[in-house]
Amino acid sequence: MAVKVLSFLLLMGVCSQVDGQEAVLHVSSGSTVREYCLLYNSTWSNISDSLSRAVSYPLRSLMSSQLCERGHQGSLEGQAVVVMRGGCEFSQKALVAQDLGASVLLIASVNNLVTPSANNSELSKVKIPLALVRHRDVLDALQVFPQGMEVRLYAPPFPPFDASIVVMLLIAVFTVTMGGFWSGAAEKLKQAAGPGCDSTDGQSDSSELSLYSPLKVLVFVAMMCLMLVLMYFFYRWLVYVIIVIFCLASASALYNCLDSLMTALGCSTLSVSCRERSVSVRSLLIAAICITLSVIWGVYRNDDRWIWILQDLLGIAFCLNFLKTISLSNFKICVILLSLLLLYDVFFVFITPFLTPNGESIMVQVALGPGAGGKGDAMEVPGDNSSSYEKLPVVMRIPQFSAVAQNLCMMQFSILGYGDIIIPGLLVAYCHRFDVWMGNSRRIYFISCVVAYSVGLVLTFAVMLLSKMGQPALLYLVPCTLLTSAVLACVRKEFTHFWSGSGTYQVLEESRKPLLSDGDAGGVRSC
Repeated sequence: MAVKVLSFLLLMGVCSQVDGQEAVLHVSSGSTVREYCLLYNSTWSNISDSLSRAVSYPLRSLMSSQLCERGHQGSLEGQAVVVMRGGCEFSQKALVAQDLGASVLLIASVNNLVTPSANNSELSKVKIPLALVRHRDVLDALQVFPQGMEVRLYAPPFPPFDASIVVMLLIAVFTVTMGGFWSGAAEKLKQAAGPGCDSTDGQSDSSELSLYSPLKVLVFVAMMCLMLVLMYFFYRWLVYVIIVIFCLASASALYNCLDSLMTALGCSTLSVSCRERSVSVRSLLIAAICITLSVIWGVYRNDDRWIWILQDLLGIAFCLNFLKTISLSNFKICVILLSLLLLYDVFFVFITPFLTPNGESIMVQVALGPGAGGKGDAMEVPGDNSSSYEKLPVVMRIPQFSAVAQNLCMMQFSILGYGDIIIPGLLVAYCHRFDVWMGNSRRIYFISCVVAYSVGLVLTFAVMLLSKMGQPALLYLVPCTLLTSAVLACVRKEFTHFWSGSGTYQVLEESRKPLLSDGDAGGVRSC
């Protein structure tokens, strides 16, 4: 049951992880070009929104000085100057640089970048652009351009739409479709195997779990609520528990996915006998690959430049295996589960901001980690590509391709919680199994529910773009999928069977009669 709690994160949204305004420091000399992150205050500094309109300045390094007072720096007329952070206020450094004739002031920071600020009286005196830059970036520029360099500052606007949304949509629809298809295919195999292959408890596979009782659903949702609240209060410790669980669960899920795929493709198991025991070489190779990928993710999980690819791969495998392993017995259970989780999603996203001291929703706080969602201390640790806090791995992440300046400072991602795939996916899987039970060769329930999920997700993204804030995706996915399935069942006059699952076993028995007859004539059928 602990693994299932991983699906509690039911958040969809675009996260911006840096407070303040990000800009780009364009450094060039001849044909060599480098770009670095800047953080500035737009109410203080006026920076061009495009590189073509940005003014070029020669850069002078005064890294040995904090420029808190005039010294022997000489004239800085028409130059951009970079100095060390500390010793005095940002405004005092800017006024000194301004008096020396500097056109731009860059402040190199060893610590986390923060948005420059000052009181109104000091602010009105500063006329030159001021921005913070990482100390390691300045050292890199000085090494790349030892003979001098030209710098330009520009802040490209953040685009309202990013292609990452389309990629996220495709990943979610693909995962839900394949998970539902796998669940229905497994049900068809059980149906073809015949009643003689069923275990004593009515389940053909001990690894599968069916939610058939409303009480089980209530306990499941209650555990999710409890886990989310505990994560909110004890995030710094419990996040490592979730990371370990994710590594184990995702490795197991990826193994099941790859093993099933190899079996479907007709690949040999390459069994080897040793002391009257048979060992599958294929299984050992797949297990080694899955464990290796899981360990790699665990070690490099904070390297945002590329680890999101592996996290999404493991996440897709986790969701697929979940949808195949966990099943809902009838539409009544689907309605209860999805409705409760819809209330859960809305409460923890929209209501909890009124209950928390910082006015941040518990869902967002847990999803992005402490200090995220706009605090300066969420910047990258100097000399490290990882963030200063651990992030939960239970989300799909796609980099925002258009966030040029923001990605230089810290990789920006569009995120979709696993729950927004798994929860509606359970209904999609039930629809496909119902198609199998009723002998619907066109898979009308399955296809209709997948289309409804796609429409609901498109609606979610549309509202997110218009409101410019993250949305609880289940608010749109649950009504779309439940209403579509219910209306279809009513139109086909199968709602009674669809609601309670009653008649399912009669349908199965009718479909098995020819098989039973053959078995009676020719002996006992082999499973």
